Amino acid sequence: MLTKKDMTVLDILKHDAKLSTREISEKTGIPITTVHNRIKKLEKEGIIKAYKAVVDKKKIGKSISAYILLTVSYKDLDAINLTQESLAKKFLTLPEVEECSIISGASDIILKVATKDVDELNDFVINKLRHIGGVEKTLTSIVLKDVDPMAS
Repeated sequence: MLTKKDMTVLDILKHDAKLSTREISEKTGIPITTVHNRIKKLEKEGIIKAYKAVVDKKKIGKSISAYILLTVSYKDLDAINLTQESLAKKFLTLPEVEECSIISGASDIILKVATKDVDELNDFVINKLRHIGGVEKTLTSIVLKDVDPMAS
């Protein structure tokens, strides 16, 4: 069971995992040792799974982000002996794909992708994604602006 202090520490780490235990302690008023112990407990219990860098994609030449909704052909998946989950894991091996989730609703899978430009996105969708067995159709939405929760 998570305490209010656990949730406070988690909220701070979700926004800036580089903060030291001292900085978290100062922000929360929770003693440094308590902050340290709570973080270790949250890691041990698998509540905190990983720490990762948030990369400015434009600075690495990936100026286009998009979400792609995929409809799966289960008949085709059966024919090639794949499950929806194994298909989703296959998408994660593609360098353009940043995230992949199995969803409910009109579509079956959603991908978050990053590419150099619209031409590269077009090539990815038409010549790569739509040729993967089990993909029935796609619907692509280009991200116009990411909203940074930390920006004022």
